[in-house]
Amino acid sequence: MVQNFTKRVSSASVEQKEALRQSYAQAKISKPTEESNENTTVAEAVAQMCENLGIKSAYGVSGGAMASLWGALSNSDIDVLNFRHEAGAAFAATEGYFASGNPTVVFTTAGPGITNALTGLFAARGEGAKVILLSACTSAAQRGRWAIQETSTDTLPSSGIFTTGTMFNYASTVESAAQLPQIFRKLALGLSQPGGYVAHITIPTAVQNMSMDQTQLPEKGVSCSLVTSSSEVVANAAKLLSQGTFAIWLGFGARGAASEIRQLAEKTGAAVMCSPRGKGIFPENHPQFIGVTGLGGHGSVMTYMQEQAPIRTLVLGSRLSEPTSFWNQEMVPSRGFIHVDIDPNVPGVAYPHAETLGIQSDVQAFVLQLLSILEADEKSQLQIKTSQPSSLPKPERITVEPGQESPIRPEILMEAIQKVIVDGSDAVVMAECGNSFTWSTNLLQFNQANRYRVSTGVGAMGHAVTGVVGAASARNGKAVAIVGDGAMLMNNEISTAVKYQIPAIWIVLNDARYNMCHQGMKMLGMTGADATIPETDFQMIARAMGAEGIRVTKESEITAALKQAIAANGPVIIDVLIDPDRPAPSKGRNKGLACQGVKSTSEKKPKAASFPNI
Repeated sequence: MVQNFTKRVSSASVEQKEALRQSYAQAKISKPTEESNENTTVAEAVAQMCENLGIKSAYGVSGGAMASLWGALSNSDIDVLNFRHEAGAAFAATEGYFASGNPTVVFTTAGPGITNALTGLFAARGEGAKVILLSACTSAAQRGRWAIQETSTDTLPSSGIFTTGTMFNYASTVESAAQLPQIFRKLALGLSQPGGYVAHITIPTAVQNMSMDQTQLPEKGVSCSLVTSSSEVVANAAKLLSQGTFAIWLGFGARGAASEIRQLAEKTGAAVMCSPRGKGIFPENHPQFIGVTGLGGHGSVMTYMQEQAPIRTLVLGSRLSEPTSFWNQEMVPSRGFIHVDIDPNVPGVAYPHAETLGIQSDVQAFVLQLLSILEADEKSQLQIKTSQPSSLPKPERITVEPGQESPIRPEILMEAIQKVIVDGSDAVVMAECGNSFTWSTNLLQFNQANRYRVSTGVGAMGHAVTGVVGAASARNGKAVAIVGDGAMLMNNEISTAVKYQIPAIWIVLNDARYNMCHQGMKMLGMTGADATIPETDFQMIARAMGAEGIRVTKESEITAALKQAIAANGPVIIDVLIDPDRPAPSKGRNKGLACQGVKSTSEKKPKAASFPNI
């Protein structure tokens, strides 16, 4: 039934597609299960192992070398989605994890299947996702004999791909069924710990069909206690914070402590700022919120640091990486940072010369401990000096003059996205790297955590255009990707979304350029480099693939198009012809570059533009 569904869905109407999608879901639920027996294959045991680890979904591309593993996954209770490219599958698995909170699987065949997935898995590691790569490799008897897509030390470097290290938190090659119980425990331990975890388990083709005793496989994993700091350490932090006004700088690692952070901020009157990935953890409409830092950030943050600088900043769950801080020395308070992070290797690294008290702890646990101390000492000598919210600078808002219809100004597009999608739905919103990132980060406003996703680690083109499929699928609801035309042409998964009728929405900023590069080179006064691309009709591409396509050429058409997309049951692409000459908002970026000594070679200073990694 499931196979018949995939054959029928491409030519169905919208109503038929919804009915078929429901029948597909029912087929997965009502799929008959075989009577269990003690003997099973390694492939079947691995699929069962994944179920026992709490994995609900798997994303990948099939192949002969992993046919048995693919079949075992497909006949398990795991939702298996077949993608068009392994990188797209890996990005989707990453965003599927963040949308659901459940670890995910990426499956690939041997050779290019593995190498194609590496960029997406690199992003998973950098973003802090929990993802397991299951791949196939050449069996021992065939290694070194030029097998099809041979995967061995004769063809691929072992270090890094098949070993624990920079790419993978844990990696293992299954050469015997007897290894599986230990591998299961290792994976369970890694997945139970806070923070991200990316593993690679590769299984030779012949080993996948080996028989094993099913009872050898543990049914449950292991649990780890929460990482917390001692009461003495937290008390010392409270004492330091009481010595003068302080600010709170939030990162993505603080997303699980939104309620506690708001209590802390309102109790102390501290100004609050956040990284691009931290948007929404603290409500952006709150009077104590002073703006987003880094790429696409707000000039109001620098205004605060220059005019009302705190003596310390409490950093919660941020690496203070270049996209978050640009390592701008003006962001360093006179007495430095109190830096709380689950990773002991983070505090003090981004600003090595700044005074830093590093605290390894879960952010929520730390803030709860801090609140407890502040409440206990309210009537004693410990007093927090508060700021007046009314005196704090607010994120600037870009205003545009009415009357223009086309080309569409990005500011007008973002204003409509705010009203229809951010405020009018519960959709997760993602922004691709490039100008899509800066427009969205600067202009969209979120008042709750886990609604906005950007990648500031790897920042790969193609992350959001494919990740949106994983997010929408995992949450069984709307996910919206704001992307550039260059990223959309690089690696989209429209076809995958059509096959499974996943309610993903792509909003394409179509300007026939790699516009961050184009504007950045202009900012530097450099000529000759060509960043233009032929204009593409994404409405036609969408319809050719079986998705709903909408082309927007006038500003008056934007709201209707967005409402149509939100109301649709399946995937929708909105092709928006934007004004390519509107400079992307990046005051924070340019100030950061200026502090690093980057200067324009042009005699006439251009308007603000964004161009990272100069």
